[in-house]
Amino acid sequence: MRTLLTILILCTSSLYGWGLRGHQAINRVAVMTIPDNGPVFLKQHEDWIVHLAIIPDTWRIPAEPTLKIIEDPNHGWFKEQFSELKEIPRSRYEFVIALYELQKKQAVKDPERARLTNIRWTGTLPYAAQEEYERMKAAMRRYRAMKSGGQDTTFVEREISASMGRLGHYTGDGAQPLHDTIHHDGWAGENPRDFTREPRIHGRFESQYVEMIEVKPEDFIKLVKSPKKLDDPFAAILNHLNEAFSHVEEVYELDKSGALADKDNEKARMLVYERLAAGSQLLRDLTYTAWVESEQPFRFNRQGGNPIDPKGPLYNPATGSAPPGPPVPEKQ
Repeated sequence: MRTLLTILILCTSSLYGWGLRGHQAINRVAVMTIPDNGPVFLKQHEDWIVHLAIIPDTWRIPAEPTLKIIEDPNHGWFKEQFSELKEIPRSRYEFVIALYELQKKQAVKDPERARLTNIRWTGTLPYAAQEEYERMKAAMRRYRAMKSGGQDTTFVEREISASMGRLGHYTGDGAQPLHDTIHHDGWAGENPRDFTREPRIHGRFESQYVEMIEVKPEDFIKLVKSPKKLDDPFAAILNHLNEAFSHVEEVYELDKSGALADKDNEKARMLVYERLAAGSQLLRDLTYTAWVESEQPFRFNRQGGNPIDPKGPLYNPATGSAPPGPPVPEKQ
């Protein structure tokens, strides 16, 4: 008998990045590569972190419409749609407002394009990832305090594991090129290279091909680089999405050549391995960075105070907050 999760996945397959196999492999490799000076206690929760890899997609079912509305955008970043934005705001709410202003301008010159300049069809993936990263860091700070106080850390370990598991879904989706483009379900607009406009290319690449080659953690774990502390997690997330975006046409070329129907095609196989490894690497590095940062004394962002303080220099009354700045460099 099929499990409820399997039925949900089959019923909504067009929503899922990497499918169950790919997402779980990404999370497992991330846990396996946590360094000895990192949060090694998470290795005890590996199976739980792996289980959670697919959960954010189960929040996208029409049966829970309020949840679907908020969650759907968290799985994409269709950057061509808002290419006029010179700088990506660091606040989800600042991004919403910037997008609204852009949509009004586009509506005058290009109504058809403006029709898709909205939260659902631009995406909010980097914000979902950054928010989950900060939840994990906050929990790690409490873990350290509890550990040093001789308290039982069982529940906070589960809390940290849950954040890592969910974060892995977003880093995994971001690593999939078709989650970072307006060409997510078939080529959109002008098509000089005659790429398919068929929506099913999305599933052919991220699910059907991954299942065909029976991806396993050992297939790509060696492609994951050594752990590093990220100087600016939000910037690292954006760079991760940009790198995946650079492979969009490659996916379409592989599909056009029939490579996605050939389990022995080396180029297709290696692209899948490299993209899965990228998802694991960012998840592991965000987890390691959160661990290192959680040991530091509490520091405000570059505005020097509480982001909801109306007296702050960058306070925006439209959002009721000041957007966070990049991390303050540590004094040498």
